[in-house]
Amino acid sequence: MKIDLHSHVKISKKTDFMPEYFQEMMKEARKAGLTGIAMTEHFNTLRYTDIYDFLDKHYPYENDYYMIDELKLFPGLEVDVKEIGHILLIGGRKDILSIRSLLENNKREDNFLAFDKLMDIAEHYDVLKVGAHAFRESTPLYHLKKDQLNRLDALDLNGKDLHAQGQKGYREKLERFAEKLGLPVVGGSDTHHFLQYGSIYNELENECDSVAQLKASIASAQYKIHLSENLDLKVKAATLTKKWMKKALEKEKQLFG
Repeated sequence: MKIDLHSHVKISKKTDFMPEYFQEMMKEARKAGLTGIAMTEHFNTLRYTDIYDFLDKHYPYENDYYMIDELKLFPGLEVDVKEIGHILLIGGRKDILSIRSLLENNKREDNFLAFDKLMDIAEHYDVLKVGAHAFRESTPLYHLKKDQLNRLDALDLNGKDLHAQGQKGYREKLERFAEKLGLPVVGGSDTHHFLQYGSIYNELENECDSVAQLKASIASAQYKIHLSENLDLKVKAATLTKKWMKKALEKEKQLFG
């Protein structure tokens, strides 16, 4: 199973969910060789539930994933914490939507939940908890205490950071940090545009149909992380395309409301 554990399906938080764009994303994810993705959309993105309204109407849901033309899409969230940092929560639809509803009053920067409170909530559900981009300058996690970070299931080796900070040096730094914590590292593209799919993914030894199986595969190290030889090109192209698409959508909204 080849799965990207950090993926977005919207251009940005402030843009609407676009079904045609989503379908193009899924098509290109399959072309990139993926058989699964975790849809870790930002918990405070505009009209979050529009995504699930569309998925429920058009795709079958079984076990813990939507089946989209032979691609397994596992629901998820990317959540900001008060101390600064992002946490990925990946789980079944019911659990993810339940957690999202509990965070309804904590979507603003001045009211984000503290890390420990978020973990208290997450631990009531069967979700995979991943610390996102631990050494990103804008949203790091390395400043949190060891006993806090040990409540996570893994750390995220992020495509954007590998491009921005250098593949070899960044990976080694993150893996040293993870080793000190006793946590595994998993790969995620962190893409908002399909050109970035395939830049990094996890190849699991077993086919997983549930989040419990995903967690077990990661905990038992039954997977390998693959980096594309074109990672830098993929990330750069996706970033530039996203930038201009976002500007075009903002301009369109200003003109037509």
